[in-house]
Amino acid sequence: EVQLVESGGGLVQAGGSLRLSCAASGFTFVGYHIAWFRQAPGKEREGVSCRSSSGGITSYADSVKGRFTISKDNNKKVMYLQMNSLKPEDTGVYYCAADLWRYCSSWSSYQYRGQGTQVTVSS
Repeated sequence: EVQLVESGGGLVQAGGSLRLSCAASGFTFVGYHIAWFRQAPGKEREGVSCRSSSGGITSYADSVKGRFTISKDNNKKVMYLQMNSLKPEDTGVYYCAADLWRYCSSWSSYQYRGQGTQVTVSS
């Protein structure tokens, strides 16, 4: 069974840090492009960061540039989102995604998608 399972979310004060993990199973993971999305209450899901399989291309939403870092460990079959200097507006459910063919695409186009982990940043 193919799965992407996020973890690492929680409640943190503004200015703090969290590292989200997304564990892959049921597929090779090597060679896959990855991405993180988030959805704040009452808002549409938005792209946070994406990375090509080789790491040669990475992209970040303007709102998180300089604070978030996307990475991938092929040996462990895990992708990460390191989030620093968190702000209350970063609150939302964070989702990971992976695709063999497309990178930095829309949520619905990703081949595999996780169920999400809640991140809450208090002021």
